[in-house]
Amino acid sequence: MYSSCGGMRVCRKVFDEMPQPDVVSWTVLIEGDRNAGRFDDALLAFEGMLVSGVLPNRVSMVNALSACAGSGALETGVWIHEYVKKNGWELDVILGTSLIDMYGKCGRIDVGLSVFEGMLEKNVFTWNSVIKGLALAKSGEEAVNWFLRMQEEGVKADEVTLLGVLCACSHSGLVETGLNIFYSMTGGRYGFSPGLKHYGCVVDLLGRAGRLEEAFAFIETMPFEPTKAMWGALVAGCRAQGDLELSTVAATKLVEMEPNNGAYIVLLSNLYAEMGRWGEAEKLRKLMKCRGIDKDSGYSFVELEHEKHVPELLAPL
Repeated sequence: MYSSCGGMRVCRKVFDEMPQPDVVSWTVLIEGDRNAGRFDDALLAFEGMLVSGVLPNRVSMVNALSACAGSGALETGVWIHEYVKKNGWELDVILGTSLIDMYGKCGRIDVGLSVFEGMLEKNVFTWNSVIKGLALAKSGEEAVNWFLRMQEEGVKADEVTLLGVLCACSHSGLVETGLNIFYSMTGGRYGFSPGLKHYGCVVDLLGRAGRLEEAFAFIETMPFEPTKAMWGALVAGCRAQGDLELSTVAATKLVEMEPNNGAYIVLLSNLYAEMGRWGEAEKLRKLMKCRGIDKDSGYSFVELEHEKHVPELLAPL
């Protein structure tokens, strides 16, 4: 109960009071830490289970693999894979998919593909793990090929599948391929309409390709309210291309969304200064002082599905 509700401090206290915790008790502890995003703690619990002489089961292995994927603990993930092979465990859908996900997120999608080929049964989650792993490896063309193969084998893609493919296209500069896939979604080919994250991928796709005006028009006409991540991605693309005018427009949108975010105000002020618009830059400095906003409030993170972009920040005022 404590584990499911996120109360890991009390969960651990109750666990420590147990005279002989079994594999289920250890697995609940590992799963709770993993669900709370405490991946290192989850792996410490997994190691503690092994040291205590309790043998893992499939559920504990799956949760440990998820923690490995979250923390990049490739060595532990490889040890789990070797244990599975040594003990002759069958790679069912859940365990096999967990291995593929771990290898993909730890930068070894090549091994993940070998795991995939050795599985007797796969489902959409298995295919998604492969496509996402290839996207992370910036192997866009291969990710698209696996997406096509998935459809040829009669596996129905879901929203996560399309998100992975669009991210792969974005990271590899496959602009036209990504746009074709996106507009196939809007046309109903896959049985669902694109969501906010799919639109965000297209903004990132166009921004990385330097098609900034197109990205701006796309944001302005989409059926969702633009997010900070979208405007941030546009700022990053504009600065990379040296388009100060459009950078300023996007940065202004960020300030409008979070008027007390010092990082956004500093960004906009710096853009004004670069353009020689000193009066407006000075006005923003005074605004920060009047509001007591910290100019060192940190970086402006633009989170996308598979990575974080950190737009330059931002010389001190």
